[in-house]
Amino acid sequence: MTTARKIAPDHGLTARMFITGLLLVLLYGAVIGLLIAVGISYVVVLVIAAVILFVQYWFSDKIALFGMGGHEVTPEQAPQLHGVVDRLCALADMKKPRVAIADTDVPNAFATGRSPNSAVVCATTGLLRRLDEPELEAVLSHELSHVAHRDVAVMTIASFLGIVAGMVTRMMLWTGMIGGFGNSRDNQGNDNAALIELAVLAVSAIVYAISFLLTRALSRYRELAADRSGALLTGQPSVLASALVKVTGEMSRIPTRDLRSAEAFNAFYFTPAIANNGVSLSTLFSTHPPLQQRLDQLARIEAELGRAA
Repeated sequence: MTTARKIAPDHGLTARMFITGLLLVLLYGAVIGLLIAVGISYVVVLVIAAVILFVQYWFSDKIALFGMGGHEVTPEQAPQLHGVVDRLCALADMKKPRVAIADTDVPNAFATGRSPNSAVVCATTGLLRRLDEPELEAVLSHELSHVAHRDVAVMTIASFLGIVAGMVTRMMLWTGMIGGFGNSRDNQGNDNAALIELAVLAVSAIVYAISFLLTRALSRYRELAADRSGALLTGQPSVLASALVKVTGEMSRIPTRDLRSAEAFNAFYFTPAIANNGVSLSTLFSTHPPLQQRLDQLARIEAELGRAA
C-alpha cells in the first residue's frame, strides 16, 4: 500500500516569498504615489489600481494559461496525464489541481494559479511525446511541489504585474511613434497631456523592470526547492535527473522561433526555453539555476535516500 508523503514546507522559500510579496506591495504604493504626483486624479488612480488588483487576483491564472496556449482536459481526454496526477496527489495527500495540456512541441510543464484551490498543472504535447511514464511522474511531482509550496501564486501575481506594465509600456511607445507624444500640439493642455503620457511610460517601464528582477530572484530558488520536494515525493531523484537531461537536450531540436515565443513564460516552466543562437534575456537573466546545479542537488538527495534505506 502506498504511504502518503506530504510535501514539507520549505522555510527558505517561505521567507523569500514573504520578502517578494512585501516588495510588490511597496511597488504598488510607489506607483500609485507617482501617478498622483504627476497630476492624475487620485480617484482615477485608485479605481485603476483596484481594477488591476481584482483582475490580478481572480484571473491571473486564466491569463497565464491562455498566454501559454494551455487548455483544461478531462480524464477521458487525457487518461494517462490524469492518472499520473491522481497518483501523485494521493501520495502527497493534497487536493488535485486542474489538469491542462498545451499544444506545442516545446517539451515542458508548468503550474499556475493564485492558490492551491485554483491551481492548474499543465504539460505540453511535446513533453508527453518524449517522456516515459516514470519521467513524466517525476516532472509533475516537481510542478505539484510548486502548488504545495504556494510559490506558484506569488509567481503568477508578480508576473501578471510585469506583463501589464510591459503591455502599457509597449502601448505608450506605439502611441508615441504615431503621435509624437504631442510634438505637433501647441497649447498648454495638450503639453500637459504629453507630460502625463511620458510619466506613465516611465513608471510602466520601471514597474516592468522591478517586477522582472523580483521574479528572477525568487524563481531560481523555488526551482531548486521544487526539485528537492518532487524527488522526495517520488523517492526517485535519478528519474527526475533523467527527465531534466532529456528535456534540456530536446530543447536544441526545437525551432528558434518557437523557443523565442516561449521565453516570455520561462519563470513558470520546468526547464527554460532558450534559443541557442545569440544572446537573449533568458541567457542574461535566467529564471532557473544551471542544469548542473540541479543535477548535483538530485545526486545528493539520491545519496541521502540510499544511506537512509
